[in-house]
Amino acid sequence: MRRKHYSIHTERAYCDWIKRFVRFHGMKSRDDLQGGEPRIEQFLTHLAVVGNVSPSTQNQAMDATRLYGSGFR
Repeated sequence: MRRKHYSIHTERAYCDWIKRFVRFHGMKSRDDLQGGEPRIEQFLTHLAVVGNVSPSTQNQAMDATRLYGSGFR
């Protein structure tokens, strides 16, 4: 994330979202990322329905989980 010049605040927020995503799915390794898009969709749906979060918060969570799924390239 540093190479992409994200601010430290964005970096911390993304790390928090990634931790929540991993905990939500009970992931143990990067191999658990198989089928990433449906998992991201499940997580975002959970945030919207159960977490009652705003669309901008969902967008931030989506960006963070996609970045995680891409291997931080």
